Amino acid sequence: MTAPREIAVVGAGAAGLHAAEALRRAGYDGRLTLIGAEDELPYDRPPLSKQLLDGQWQPGQLTLRTPEALAQLRLDLRLGAAAERLDRATRTVHLADGGRVRCEAVVLATGVRPRRLPGAQTPLPGAHVLRTLTDALALCAELRTGVRLLVVGGGLLGAEAAATAVGLGAEVTWLVSAAAPLAAVLGADTAALLTGLHRDHGVRIRRGAAAAVVERGGRAVGVRLADGSELAADAVLTAIGSRPATEWLAGSGVPLEADGGVACDAHCAAGPGVWAAGDAAAWPDPRTGRRRRLEQRTNATEQALCAARNLLAGPDGARQVYDPVPYLWSDQYGLRVQAFGSPGGADRFEVVDGSLAEHRFAAACVREGRVTGAVGIAAARALRALRARVAAHDPWPGADRPQPAAALG
Repeated sequence: MTAPREIAVVGAGAAGLHAAEALRRAGYDGRLTLIGAEDELPYDRPPLSKQLLDGQWQPGQLTLRTPEALAQLRLDLRLGAAAERLDRATRTVHLADGGRVRCEAVVLATGVRPRRLPGAQTPLPGAHVLRTLTDALALCAELRTGVRLLVVGGGLLGAEAAATAVGLGAEVTWLVSAAAPLAAVLGADTAALLTGLHRDHGVRIRRGAAAAVVERGGRAVGVRLADGSELAADAVLTAIGSRPATEWLAGSGVPLEADGGVACDAHCAAGPGVWAAGDAAAWPDPRTGRRRRLEQRTNATEQALCAARNLLAGPDGARQVYDPVPYLWSDQYGLRVQAFGSPGGADRFEVVDGSLAEHRFAAACVREGRVTGAVGIAAARALRALRARVAAHDPWPGADRPQPAAALG
């Protein structure tokens, strides 16, 4: 099959950039357009809540490729021009600046948008989210000794921002709705360890559901809870999850999930000439058949490579089934937490190296007798050895026997 003469990659984050690079590495020499809604060159997002927020890094250190490296890709680079509409009949991407990009194939890599609390749906001083470089710089400008920061959301982003802010001298309250924050992502034992570290460093953990951001004098001054009470703050960071940035695909015929994710097949294809990768892509898990969507940095890279290879393979070529071993990491209080698979929801937690008490361990997370995840801190070699067992969903010896009490109780 003849390769498409024109390919557009919509989204200039990690997934979009890696898709473009993979196409060029595979020998594609046609017109390749990379479209990004932000004005910045492609940059990395994980440092936004850590190295950039605490001032260790400057914005330029987040850039994924230098201008010279991007020039070698021979891209038609369209930055600061969000995609507004995809017309599949004419094979055209319409941009917010009035531009149009013709393409015989398109890779959708537009990522996600942060969810916001009522009261902060429009820009409001003191009310923050943390998704873009602009978001991070705005929050960074507010963080100083004594400022009262309220972090809403019990996931990794909220945890990282809370840890960074308290390290800068802020008075941090972390509002979570789950009984055990982080447990759904990292498992109960690791979550208990990290929650204890937050308390040890002075973060006040408050449980309750947030109803809205409170505004007075044109500025966010706290959050109203579902029970009607209020928590006061000088700044509010909302980290309550995200939604795929796919509104622009309405009416295009590209299939979307209920949450807005692009419904792909096992090869990352969402229809003839349409591919997806990264945070917004939902594909069937080869083991369960259920669709899944991963908002993880490593997934953005791996899925982009798979989509690019399969795009060039054509309908009659040998296409690769996308079957990753999910991987995530988080930096909190000088510790790097790493995890493979799905540690959350395990019914057994088996430490194979080190111990939680010494903050150095690798552990298998077992569910219904099989290894479904692995998590660790400062035990990279042992954790890598568990990765293969996660990938194979290996049975765990003695999983039918009762487990002793966890090290942290």
